[in-house]
Amino acid sequence: MRISHILICLFLAATPAVANFNPFDKAGIDQKENAHVPMDRVFTDAGGEPVTLGQLGGGKPIVLVPVLHHCLNICGVTLGGLMSAIEAQAFKPGEDFVLVAFGIDPDEGPAAARDDLDALRKRFPDMSFEGIHALTGDQKPVFEAMDALGYRYGYDETIEQYAHVAATAVLTSDGTLSRWLYGLSPQPNDLKLALTEAGRGEIGNWTDQLLLLCYHYDPVTGQYGSIVQIALKVSGGLFVVGAGSLIGFALMRERRKTKGSKA
Repeated sequence: MRISHILICLFLAATPAVANFNPFDKAGIDQKENAHVPMDRVFTDAGGEPVTLGQLGGGKPIVLVPVLHHCLNICGVTLGGLMSAIEAQAFKPGEDFVLVAFGIDPDEGPAAARDDLDALRKRFPDMSFEGIHALTGDQKPVFEAMDALGYRYGYDETIEQYAHVAATAVLTSDGTLSRWLYGLSPQPNDLKLALTEAGRGEIGNWTDQLLLLCYHYDPVTGQYGSIVQIALKVSGGLFVVGAGSLIGFALMRERRKTKGSKA
């Protein structure tokens, strides 16, 4: 048998295993009404100590990022993008909210969480890490927390890694989901507005609260859009429709005049 035939047979033999795992089916976010994370489930912090989200939050909003601490792909980029967004807005971790890098791989332990925090400290040496945490946990409490938020992920045996989407959950102090911010790098203004909402009037000043009246959250994009801009787009669309109707009416009227003159 030729080598090329052998390679084809090996490829065909491996194809069903690959085809069985579809990351687009396994990974995603389901919109759940009144999604609420259990705040009393016990996880392990980077120091190896048991801790709950309720203890970490301490009555503040929680910015929770599902990650793999030893990730070869997007997790480091996601955390770095979020940290950059935090630097570019006014609310501070530890003072106004807490940040939790939430490990979804039950095989990772405190050492992996510490590595994640150490990498962030090197990239952001000027940021205070008071209020920034990395957690790991057993499969059951981790799954319960993610399932409560509608966050889906799945283990791909072919690459021995979890497939998951890049997103950041902003929670109220009692663990209620306030907003999802999608993508590798949230916009600073989106993060600030989401925290303002999650704070329920407890963080930020009256101008921050006023901004919420001027911006509309889009659950499809996970971003805030200016109501003024939305109104301008709508009014612009209506103007185009109206202008088109007037032009059509004028053309029809002109054609009628032309037919009448010929008659």
